[in-house]
Amino acid sequence: MKLTVIGAGSIGSAIAYDLTTRDAVTLVKVCDARARPLQELHDAVQSPKLRSFQVDVRDPNVLESVLRGTDGAIACVPSHLNPNLARLCVEMGIDYFDLGGSEQTVRRQLELDDLARKKQVWVVPNCGLAPGLINILCLHGVEQFDEVDAAHLRVGDVPLHPEPPFNFRISWSAEKVIDDYTTAAPAIENGEIVQVEPLTHDERIVFDAPFGEMEAFCTAGGLSTLTESLVGRVRRLDYKTIRWPGHASQMRFLLGLGFGEKRSIDVRTHLTYRDLLVRRFRQRLGGEYEDAVVMRVLIKGVQGGKRRTLVYEMVDTFNPEQQLSAMKRCTSIPAATVACLVASKQVPGGGAAPPEHVVPYEPFLQMIAESGLRVTRHWFDGYVEVTDPRQGVAVEEPARAEE
Repeated sequence: MKLTVIGAGSIGSAIAYDLTTRDAVTLVKVCDARARPLQELHDAVQSPKLRSFQVDVRDPNVLESVLRGTDGAIACVPSHLNPNLARLCVEMGIDYFDLGGSEQTVRRQLELDDLARKKQVWVVPNCGLAPGLINILCLHGVEQFDEVDAAHLRVGDVPLHPEPPFNFRISWSAEKVIDDYTTAAPAIENGEIVQVEPLTHDERIVFDAPFGEMEAFCTAGGLSTLTESLVGRVRRLDYKTIRWPGHASQMRFLLGLGFGEKRSIDVRTHLTYRDLLVRRFRQRLGGEYEDAVVMRVLIKGVQGGKRRTLVYEMVDTFNPEQQLSAMKRCTSIPAATVACLVASKQVPGGGAAPPEHVVPYEPFLQMIAESGLRVTRHWFDGYVEVTDPRQGVAVEEPARAEE
């Protein structure tokens, strides 16, 4: 299997590294407009499978020459480029994957469904952590129940060694953090889709040491199309970001002063308040650090006439041997796994859909475990709360959960 990674940034490089470690992958092409990240990738990844190309991905003619002969492409570039890249891949008869983008961006990609079906290839956006892994777990969990009362999704990337006063670092994109904190978050309440103000509905959520009590609050960016998939199937659905305690109030104060606004600071500059905030985030909170990803998906409903709760949980930390952050691992491994499952033709047919509607659940979970991501799965009789499921008593997994 031959795959192309479009973009050699932090996540693209991590995906390329992951792909070179898989026996089924014989060639990994990586393209980027910049020479430096390509050289850094070769310095870090000593594999004969790796080939790099300095290409401006906005030039479809040049990019087409790189894509030719590969089975699939994984886009790790600014999300506004994704729809055109997806269309190019479909027209070439190549499976396409990416890490997601705005709701409008993803919808444009899903509009390629008819063409992708005719070409017998797949367009699969939202293949990272959230959206991505967390959505796959949620949808599969919902399918284990006869009726679902609630599905709660919680995930966050946090510094493993928090430093006051912020106890927060930027793991990937300062722009995305601000977008998620200033955009209404979709949810389902009483069986209907609603929009929830970001940085609201704070809750305390407990994980095992060294974390203890964390906080979670509503943000955009995690559910994508999952609300539409589950409306009418669940009574409640929400997504919250996990941080060290106090972060939400800090951000409400900062954004309340207007530093998230796309408004020019004054008439003598085009610099906006948001531009200024992004720059300061990068300068003060960027850089390398040891991090952890904490995730919990909890679904409660009726199964076989009894109330039950299903909890998926994952904790991943910075890998010192690979020098890979937890966020890079937890984003790159699911994306690479989806691409390998689909591009190897283990998923028949074609079309445009998010991964929770495409990949086979058990093979996917097994493959991410083989790559180092361990997701635990526990059942409880009755209802337990997402804030601390340990207050309940775990029971044996019902037989039908494996059907």
